[in-house]
Amino acid sequence: MNGAQDLGGMHGLGPVMPEPDEPVFHAAWESRVFALAMAMGFTGAWTLDGSRAAREAMPPADYLRSSYYAIWLDALERQLAAHGLARPDEIARGVPDPDPDPAPVARVLTADILEPRYRAGFPSDRPAPAPARFAVGDAVTMRNIHPPTHTRLPRYVRAKRGTVLRVHGTFVLPDTNAYGEGENPDWLYTVAFPSSELWGEDADPNGRVTVAVFEHYIAGGRT
Repeated sequence: MNGAQDLGGMHGLGPVMPEPDEPVFHAAWESRVFALAMAMGFTGAWTLDGSRAAREAMPPADYLRSSYYAIWLDALERQLAAHGLARPDEIARGVPDPDPDPAPVARVLTADILEPRYRAGFPSDRPAPAPARFAVGDAVTMRNIHPPTHTRLPRYVRAKRGTVLRVHGTFVLPDTNAYGEGENPDWLYTVAFPSSELWGEDADPNGRVTVAVFEHYIAGGRT
């Protein structure tokens, strides 16, 4: 979706100001939000891509004035309500109502499995359903899409031309996995775009930008 999170190439937002020795969390509540998000994601009620889509669905003005973990918290609260795991009024009170028949979840994250499970990771690579359409060195053009739903194709590369630098294999397609519409494994490429192709004559003539793009995002190409 063309949300406030997709800021690549936009002007007027000020410089990026790195924070020296930035801590993992700036306050205790942030670590708690992170833990809650990980625990609820582990239940299988939604996917990682679904979590990203929920964060991106936050109203743009709210998104831009919110901190990183405030965005996570807002998305988590909306996901809990949407999946019938907690009502907004319960979340606001911080106390659940007694429920003799709570909504079931597929898995529960417990202390004994937390470290080994997360150290093992959650790989998203999958067997290839078909041969790759493109190879290293191919010139490719991105699709010009503006879906109202989740996509990992940045706005600034849509309809732009680049060159395949690397073929990574096949991975879960976020666009459909975010909404429970199937993993639909798709080939993933690193594509290099000349800065002038993206930003025009004001760009660094020697610069380039590399982006990971799914085959689903490529309109066509040539060898």
